Amino acid sequence: MSTPRSRKLLEETRKIMRLRHYSIHTERAYCDWIKRYVRYHGMTGRQDLIDGEAKIEAFLTHLAVDKGMSPSTQNQAMNALVFLYKHVLKQPLDKEINAVRASRKINIPVVMAREEVARIIGAMTGIHQLVVKLLYGSGLHIIECLRLRMHDKAAKA
Repeated sequence: MSTPRSRKLLEETRKIMRLRHYSIHTERAYCDWIKRYVRYHGMTGRQDLIDGEAKIEAFLTHLAVDKGMSPSTQNQAMNALVFLYKHVLKQPLDKEINAVRASRKINIPVVMAREEVARIIGAMTGIHQLVVKLLYGSGLHIIECLRLRMHDKAAKA
């Protein structure tokens, strides 16, 4: 995916996504899926993108069967490719895409007893202990906790 044509396709995709105010994370993910799609089919130009439904179906089936991707990952790939065809290439996908769907994995939650949590928190000190207490007590995600900041320094006093 390093030909001038493919770079032009990705730049066009990025431009359209920015005009539509997509998140930078979505932009990166969609461009990555487009690269993988083009690489999977060995495409060299826009003419290779014709008959999108069959090619998308084959790629998504490959993700589910050969790569063992999760349903949400497969859905993200599908959304990226639909975006490519609909908004970048201006080729509507009229036929149905009947790819093999990835199966949902059943995750059994790991639950710790209160005593175990207390021992772990007790073994920590300083900022690490504070972060873990915030995570455990509030249900924040790690990135949310790490992005917390003090709004009013006078409130400290």
